[in-house]
Amino acid sequence: MDGKLIGLAVGGNKVADIQTAIEQAEKGGIQAAWMTTGGARLDSITTFAAAAGRTQSIKFGTSIVPTYPRHPLVMVQQAQVVGQLAPGRFRLGIGPSHRPTMRAMGIQMPSPLGHLRDYLKILKSLLQTGKVDYDGEFYQAHDSIGEPVDVQVMASALQNNSFELCGAEADGAISWVSPGAYLKEVALPAMQKGAKEAGRPVPPLIAHVPICVHDSVEEVRSAYREQFAMYPKLPFYRRMLVSSGFAEAAEGAWSDAMMDGLVIYGNETKVAEGIKNLFSIGAGEILVSPVLAGDDGSGSLNRTLKLLGQVAQSGV
Repeated sequence: MDGKLIGLAVGGNKVADIQTAIEQAEKGGIQAAWMTTGGARLDSITTFAAAAGRTQSIKFGTSIVPTYPRHPLVMVQQAQVVGQLAPGRFRLGIGPSHRPTMRAMGIQMPSPLGHLRDYLKILKSLLQTGKVDYDGEFYQAHDSIGEPVDVQVMASALQNNSFELCGAEADGAISWVSPGAYLKEVALPAMQKGAKEAGRPVPPLIAHVPICVHDSVEEVRSAYREQFAMYPKLPFYRRMLVSSGFAEAAEGAWSDAMMDGLVIYGNETKVAEGIKNLFSIGAGEILVSPVLAGDDGSGSLNRTLKLLGQVAQSGV
């Protein structure tokens, strides 16, 4: 598969359940597990530390850990533990998160892009070279660790300028609810521009997409509207969807056309083709958030996971 990976978003309220999901994904041939940290929910970095000893080959990724609540040196404290426990398997994905989430903590979000740039520089320097001496606009860091660790540092991206920043500074860009056409026409060119100006190779795009192997279009759309209702209501995502050509996103709800441009769904053949198409436009990895459709949510999930494992192991 030319180094291209299929990853799975995992989550839940109990660490044991998440560990089981990661182990089952590995056994099923899925190559990466990703987890989000937000609010007071379970910490993804700590969860991956616990899962490291119970797995052999599956990669881990955070998608994402919000930056504003933690100083980058605190993030390094945690990340180097997983980097040592699972050498070469841990990818640290960071991002500013959303204003409503941060305001719930009493945290403002001044200059998210400049803040993220400082954060990336500190993390990459300290984790990958073992030391940092940095005085930025938002953060200062002067410290060292025992030795560098094999941890890639990636970042969330949504608008043109954040994809450009990832192209210049990060080890990868992680999208979310971005239509395939937007990734092809906006995200990848912006990453290429940032990388060219920085004089470095273009890092991979991790295309985080909802996927559902299911036969009923209406059941998929109904499930997606219920499970992912919040995103058109958030200003960052709403602007991205409008700029993708969906003017109706300004109303703050999913239209059928918006979902059809974003969600990969249908029978096994159609979903496999949708995954191949994302790789063909330039995605380096596909991070899947399964949509649980119909009356049998577990059956829907199992059908999707089985297909993902088959695609991952097929060479695409």
